[in-house]
Order: sequence, then structure tokens, then C-alpha cells
Amino acid sequence: MNKPYEQTQEEKELLDVFSQTKRPNSPNPLSSSLTFGKRALLRIKHIPEQLFDVTMFPIIFLLMFTYLFGGAIAGSTSEYLQFLLPGILVMTVSQITMYTGLDLNNDIKKGIFDRFRTLPIWLPSALVGALLVDVLRYSMASSIMIGLGYILGFRAEGGFIGVILAVGIVLWFCFCLSWIWTTLAMILRSEKSLMMVSMMVLFPLTFVSNVFVAPETLPTWLQGFVEINPISLLAAAVRGLMHGSVTAEQLIYVFIASAIILLIFAPLTMYLYRNKK
Repeated sequence: MNKPYEQTQEEKELLDVFSQTKRPNSPNPLSSSLTFGKRALLRIKHIPEQLFDVTMFPIIFLLMFTYLFGGAIAGSTSEYLQFLLPGILVMTVSQITMYTGLDLNNDIKKGIFDRFRTLPIWLPSALVGALLVDVLRYSMASSIMIGLGYILGFRAEGGFIGVILAVGIVLWFCFCLSWIWTTLAMILRSEKSLMMVSMMVLFPLTFVSNVFVAPETLPTWLQGFVEINPISLLAAAVRGLMHGSVTAEQLIYVFIASAIILLIFAPLTMYLYRNKK
């Protein structure tokens, strides 16, 4: 018969060390979210061309629409710029929110997603960390667009405080909007299909709105959609903040629209995140 295995003295000492060592505490939600945010920043560091959408797109859009439509719509590019810049800011930042879902979809395809779900961390931290970095990207796009606008002749009658509040409300709305694309990233199986669906949603919302023209200049049957369009509500509030004419009603509408999106899609994303196979 085989003799029972006997541990050596070295093995016993090593076992005593591991058995007496206290397990590290699990990271708190803030710590784990910031760690995933750092991961997203490192990805940008190694692939800086990811910032093309928040650096070049704002410049291209503002120059193109100002000088293409300014003379025809307002008779003056400088006058049209005062109306256009707040709206084009909303349109540009809203459209780049889709990349949150694209990054998540890539993680799912590569298998990293499954590894994250096995870690002893606050489950939403992988998503929250990525969304926080996206807020920084939105801030960069906003800063570039406003800076270029001032060079071209834009002037905010609401002053510096009005501009800061306008950017803040854009960032809040787009943070909420990003949860739609994270939900779709959990459902759709490819990056191309996610991008196509995102554009099908964003293009009508951003172009059939008050971004380029005042709603009263549109056909009556179209005005109803434009007036309840969340992008129109946001653009109206941003214009009001920048030009010092905002009303409480405009701000309330934006926060209600943002809250509805967040309350529907954030829990839905987390449900799919936990149960995806």
C-alpha cells in the first residue's frame, strides 16, 4: 500500500503563512470605477486617434454648417453663428455618445467582459468608469467648439457662468443618453449593427430638431415632433443659458427627459450585464 503523503517542514511553514494572511478588502465602488476609468484613459494614451471624434468633428461641423447655411438662413454668418453654436454643440456631443456602446461591444466580443463579471468588485464599476472618461471626452469637444466659436465671433450674452452651466447640462444629458448605447451593446452582436442602429436613432433626433432652424419656420405637422424632441429641449436650454434668456421650464424639461432615459436604460443595462450569456 502507498504511504500517506506527509508535508515537508517548508510546506507547513508556507501553509501557515497563507492561512494567517488576511485577505485584502474588496475595493469600494468609487475605487473600482476610477480603476476602470484609468483603463479607458490608458487605451486613449496608446491609441490617441480615438480622440479624432472629439477634436476634429466639432471643428468640421461648426465651420461647415456656419458658412454653408449662414448666408441662406440668416443672411449673415455672424448672426447665424449666435443661433447655431449652442445647437451644434448639442448635436456634436450627442452623436459621439455612441462610442460608449461601441467600446463595450468590443469588450464583449474579446471576452474581457466575462472576466470583469467574475471579479469581486461593484458590478457597475466597469460601465461607470468608462462613462466617466466619456464625460471628459465630451468636455474636450465642448471646449474646442466654444473656443472656435469665440474665434469666429460668437459671444455669449449669459457670460462665463452661462457658458459653464450650458456645458454642464450638456454633459449631464449626454451621460444619461450614453446608457441607451450600453443597453444596445448588450443586445446587438456586432459593432457595425450597433453603429447603424445608433445612427438611425441619432440622425433624426439631431437633424429634425431646432439645432439649425427655429421650429416656427417648419411645417406645422413637423413642429409637434420638434417641440418634444429631447435634443430640441436640450438645445433650447443651452441657448437660453448662453444668451441669458433661459427659463425654469426649459431646464425642467431637460432634467425630466434625462431622468426618464437614465431610469429606463441604466437598470436595463445592468440587468442585461448580469444575465448575459
